[in-house]
Amino acid sequence: MSLRRVDEQEEEEDEERRRQRKAEEALEVKSLRRIISAYLNYPDAAEEDVKRYERSYKKLPPAHKALLSHFPLKFQRIRRCVSINSYFIFNMLQEFEPPLDMSQDVDSGEDPLRENVPNGHLFLGGRNVHYCQLNSTIGSLCFSASDQGCSAEGSNVMCKSPKWENTNEEMEAESHHEPIIGRCPPGFKYDEERDKCGGNEITNLNGNVSSSFHEWLDPSFQLNVPLVDVDKVRCVIRNIVRDWAAEGQKERDQCYKPILEELDVLFPNRETSSPPSCLVPGAGLGRLALEISCLGFISQGNEFSYYMMICSSFILNHTQTAGEWTIYPWIHSNCNSLSDNDQLRPVSIPDIHPASAGITEGFSMCGGDFVEVYSDPSQMGSWDAVVTCFFIDTAHNIIEYIEIISRILKDGGVWINLGPLLYHFADMYGQEDEMSIEPSLEDVKSIALNYGFQIEKEKTIETTYTINPKSMMQNRYYAAFWTMRKKSATAREVWINLGPLLYHFADMYGQEDEMSIEPSLEDVKSIALNYGFQIEKEKTIETTYTINPKSMMQNRYYAAFWTMRKKSATAREVSLN
Repeated sequence: MSLRRVDEQEEEEDEERRRQRKAEEALEVKSLRRIISAYLNYPDAAEEDVKRYERSYKKLPPAHKALLSHFPLKFQRIRRCVSINSYFIFNMLQEFEPPLDMSQDVDSGEDPLRENVPNGHLFLGGRNVHYCQLNSTIGSLCFSASDQGCSAEGSNVMCKSPKWENTNEEMEAESHHEPIIGRCPPGFKYDEERDKCGGNEITNLNGNVSSSFHEWLDPSFQLNVPLVDVDKVRCVIRNIVRDWAAEGQKERDQCYKPILEELDVLFPNRETSSPPSCLVPGAGLGRLALEISCLGFISQGNEFSYYMMICSSFILNHTQTAGEWTIYPWIHSNCNSLSDNDQLRPVSIPDIHPASAGITEGFSMCGGDFVEVYSDPSQMGSWDAVVTCFFIDTAHNIIEYIEIISRILKDGGVWINLGPLLYHFADMYGQEDEMSIEPSLEDVKSIALNYGFQIEKEKTIETTYTINPKSMMQNRYYAAFWTMRKKSATAREVWINLGPLLYHFADMYGQEDEMSIEPSLEDVKSIALNYGFQIEKEKTIETTYTINPKSMMQNRYYAAFWTMRKKSATAREVSLN
């Protein structure tokens, strides 16, 4: 083949890689647009719910309506709560800096169902952000937070949520005004000529276009998304309570406190000059990873969902004070409510100011699929501890999770787990069934032992997950809690022997003699040394084998007993000239 032909072939291959990369990036942009659209469609979907409530109410006969005469006021109160939730969401999106060019044109075909962050590191903060690349797919970014990185200083945005009191008097007074619905948060007015915020700009109360409005928040970039996507937004709002509200403290005490106490005991010497490292896969909104950082660990949270990462970035990087925002997390379900005031009660977030929590330098959040990101060879033997909380059952193949956890832990490193086995891909059917391997707890522990773990502690912990503590229905988990330690390579490669050398095929004759190699004890030990073993202990033990203890003849063996340890590769691979 000529040199010119080789060059042309290389150019064609480069061009094909560029096309493939561009197609992948377009798919990521489309996925991210869908997620952003789900957030922006939150108020519209909620308004449809309220209208449905109103239609049902109107169908009641007058006598029945009279018994629920407060319902119209309740519906207005729900609209007010939705508008305040939308205000929080909109400000959160304003601070989001996409890792991809959101202005690029993508086809308008069927929306992808992907919701994960491009594999790599991603801390979506606006201050002191550094980027690092893992050997993975596009958009591999990293965000890390230190005391300076999360500082509120230098922020250009001060968007504090108004503190609304849920008094009937106030809501009744407000019910005479037009309900606040649609995509625009409080503080922005409807533009009648642009179809009530349906145009390309959002106008503030002075009639000026908002300077901080991102182009990719333009309605023309939004997609029509199914309600299941908006349900994920509502799920995020409930997760905010679990991680960042005083109301979630009980749940955090059930789930996070046992993990933090175990880390504190297992790593008593956490010197600032060389702090231990801890990875938290499935970190969600980041509270557990932050608490571990505050204990004195170099902590990294890993999360695959953009829904979660957008929100965690906002709380970790952009909140100015504790209690800065107000949300209404329980308004989307009328079932099992003790009272309207319970259902419509406000929750202040965050309960602490993350930048003032005392985090250890090196705290970071990594975006991407756990398997793809941490299968990278650079991660092997990198972590002193791995903490999984309500995570391992998110796997298509839980064995793969356990294998990677074993691989990335240092020898002697610990794996602390808390959670059920509610396998996320179980009972999920489609044109192509999702792979889902669903072993029992007993099997999971057996698999872990196979990958070099030994169980040091285990128990069952009763807990909840993102529940409304005032609901009449409380789902409870009896979660498995354990501490497992990865045995060191040397601890795993020990050979203990006891026995004679009564070769079973010696003196066995037939038409074809059985092969029988019969070295002496000295030769056997020499062969073992040749295969990288070193003798740590040896002695002779007098014993018997299946004898009749009352027989007048007792055959006795003077058996060889030894302990040999396989030397490390580096110790074995020494050449002497």
